[in-house]
Amino acid sequence: MRKIIVGTRQSALALTQTMQVIDSLRKVSEERQIACEFEIKKIVTRGDRILDVTLSKVGGKGLFVKEIEQALLDGEIDMAVHSMKDMPSKRQDGLMVGAVPRRVDPRDALIMNSGLVLEDLPKGARVGTSSLRRAAQLKAFRPDLEIESIRGNIDSRLNKLQTEGFDAIVLAAAGLIRMGWMDRITSYVSTDRCVPAVGQGALGIECRADDLFMLELLGMINDAHTFHAVAAERSFLESLDGGCQIPMGAYAEIDDKGNKANPFIRMTGIVGAPDGSQLLKETLYGDKPEQLGKQLANMLLQNGAEEILTKYRE
Repeated sequence: MRKIIVGTRQSALALTQTMQVIDSLRKVSEERQIACEFEIKKIVTRGDRILDVTLSKVGGKGLFVKEIEQALLDGEIDMAVHSMKDMPSKRQDGLMVGAVPRRVDPRDALIMNSGLVLEDLPKGARVGTSSLRRAAQLKAFRPDLEIESIRGNIDSRLNKLQTEGFDAIVLAAAGLIRMGWMDRITSYVSTDRCVPAVGQGALGIECRADDLFMLELLGMINDAHTFHAVAAERSFLESLDGGCQIPMGAYAEIDDKGNKANPFIRMTGIVGAPDGSQLLKETLYGDKPEQLGKQLANMLLQNGAEEILTKYRE
């Protein structure tokens, strides 16, 4: 029997989504009579330790994955469950994303004390979010809003709606759905109004590139459509060399009429100024995920994103 040690962050959301992945792996392994057992190893990341500074100022992608990836490379764990939007666009040498399970709702969610939609917020309303991407798009739509940074795990951010006097907070819908807290969502923000973060709503299951057993097992829970969509989004991010200092997002949708080998993809990307004063947005179609991501990034660069990146990138 193969014992599989699964690395994860220790938040309630991270543990919940890790257990959901393990349940899926148990099911497919039992169906195929593959003998394995699972053990969870909790790992504290730099992003978990630094809670009094905004993500954009802490610096760089990988804040929530670096220590976990090192544990993989050191052989302390056999696989890791990440929120895909936390993963750097460039793959760590020696590691592979062995599976991207079916994506949960990629939209952002609005949690409000009163009203139903974004338009209902009063002039000058205080809105809390941990994301520059959300802040820039909300400011572009409603320049009157007072956007303030909030950090912490998902339940502590929900509590701040009451304890710190916010009129609304914005979170990824996927986290609330995975936790079974859909009743806390006042309304969903459409992907047209607020383009999601790259990989939002998807999980990335990582293992060592030479662990053929794990790669075969993880392949059994991979969702081809989600895998292709996220590949396009991550190619976009890598082409822009995007970090946390500049608002950017991308969302790729797979047309069901396409086939798994050559899916037809509609993809929208944004790059903006942190204060929302500039927001560039483009949409492209294609059937080669990585190529589409690069083309969309180049289109935005040619249409003004280069100047934004030069001005605001540290």
